[in-house]
Amino acid sequence: MGDWDFTSVGLVLIGSSITVAGIIIAALLMGITITLAPFLLLTTAVLIVISAVLIVYHTPRSLPPI
Repeated sequence: MGDWDFTSVGLVLIGSSITVAGIIIAALLMGITITLAPFLLLTTAVLIVISAVLIVYHTPRSLPPI
């Protein structure tokens, strides 16, 4: 297994956040009452944005030849 860098952490975080948000939305659509649902969905949205920033800014870029 390779080393964990910020891009790997961002990919795991974004995948997990999208999965958790989908589970919360599915539970709400099935009629299950979740008292903290708005806070949890807002938290997952913030985590998705943070992980997208991690992926974009820490992905290695190759410079064009001079």
